[in-house]
Amino acid sequence: MSVPRALTVAGSDCSGGAGAQADLKTFHAFGVYGMSALTAAVAENTVGVQGVTPLSPEFVALQIGSCLDDIGADAVKTGMLVNAPTIAAVAAELREHRVTNLVVDPVMRAAGGAPLLAPEAVKTLVAAIFPLALVVTPNVPEAEALVGAPLRTEGEFRAAAETIRKMGPRVVILKGGHSPVNPEGISLDFLWDGSGWLKLEGRRSGGRSPHGTGCTFSAALAAALAKGAGPIEAATRAKLYVTEAIATAPQLGRGRGPVNHWAKG
Repeated sequence: MSVPRALTVAGSDCSGGAGAQADLKTFHAFGVYGMSALTAAVAENTVGVQGVTPLSPEFVALQIGSCLDDIGADAVKTGMLVNAPTIAAVAAELREHRVTNLVVDPVMRAAGGAPLLAPEAVKTLVAAIFPLALVVTPNVPEAEALVGAPLRTEGEFRAAAETIRKMGPRVVILKGGHSPVNPEGISLDFLWDGSGWLKLEGRRSGGRSPHGTGCTFSAALAAALAKGAGPIEAATRAKLYVTEAIATAPQLGRGRGPVNHWAKG
């Protein structure tokens, strides 16, 4: 039996809503065998981040090698990469193992605003990881940080996607979330692959459950790629999954609760 396999390289979220825990739940929902290489242990819950303890770059690389040397992966997703030395170590392992289906979620801050990537590490992320990526999935604040300009119109989104694609990835997906370009009741993401501009549309849900949506979307994208989908099909499936996961969120915790990772992948 051939089993699709995916590896997440990310921080942990002890409350289970984001990070590696969310990624593994999402892989399972898509019928994909999931593995994880942790970059940091994060004390986090629905109301915020209480602490972060990074793992050494050498140990992060060791975990990646342990997974890829033995089981292998049909897709790899990166999330929280902490700092420049860890990014360099991860990039070296990805190059050594010739990873092709790489999804990069350029995690810079938690939803509550806590920094998850050292500011000086952003240049290393762009230089070392972006050229290896099939897809990068920045949200609006991350895209604004990458291009150094605010994004308020669809034209600005297009220009930002083009700029980010020139940094190395083959496909850019800008996660619109609650950006000003969204029509009433709609959440738009935008995909640019160098030849076509695609809008990924989903209904916007009320409530207080946005925790882990970025991690979940990029993990769903990686899972669909691991099962053989192309980037556009994978993005469409990921959008459908995360839309349903938000709409049926279990309303846990006192703050930004987790999405429903039992949604159909």
